[in-house]
Amino acid sequence: MGLAVSCPRCGGDLRPPGLAHSGWVCERDGPVPPLHTARHVNHDVLACATKRAAESGVPLWCLWPLPTGWTVTGVAWAGDDRFGVSATALACSGPTPFSDGPADVVLVAEEPGTGLGAHYAGLSGPDPGPALLDREGGHGAHAKVKADGHPTPLWAVATPDDRSAYAGEARGRWLYAVTWPAQAGYLLSEDVVLQDLSDWLPPELVFGALSPRLRPTR
Repeated sequence: MGLAVSCPRCGGDLRPPGLAHSGWVCERDGPVPPLHTARHVNHDVLACATKRAAESGVPLWCLWPLPTGWTVTGVAWAGDDRFGVSATALACSGPTPFSDGPADVVLVAEEPGTGLGAHYAGLSGPDPGPALLDREGGHGAHAKVKADGHPTPLWAVATPDDRSAYAGEARGRWLYAVTWPAQAGYLLSEDVVLQDLSDWLPPELVFGALSPRLRPTR
């Protein structure tokens, strides 16, 4: 399985462990868990990713059932053999009535401080923190999904104009849902159900061309 390795916080290159340091190091962010992004996606690739995620107890969330016309288009995880997986990301892509091109949704589960979801959302820090809109203002959640059958509130996150993002908590970890274009965030206002693929990998999953959204970018 081909993998690209990068920094989960900025998408930059990493220096692998060596004589000078025992872990992976980013020139900008220092020691970080390496982000492994699969160069293609199919059932076997997902099975490998879910095995790693299950060993660390980190969910690998997927829209399930997939919306009509949507496919799974990428998978990534942050971690190494010493410390296990601290974050997972899954991309799904499909049609949207609000754009001429396809829409993309990236779902991230991560341990606090990993910074992967914040990177996809376009935030400057490793966690949503102050970027969560109105969470402390007495307003209800901006979106509600079911994660493994449990109602899970999500709050909008301040993002660049080309995307929308929501963040909340599920299974004791951050849950991010980031969409491109921004209008595709309408998906989160519908009855969205998330399945942890590390618990069950549906044989009916449909795979599409690799999404560009998981690719490392500065």
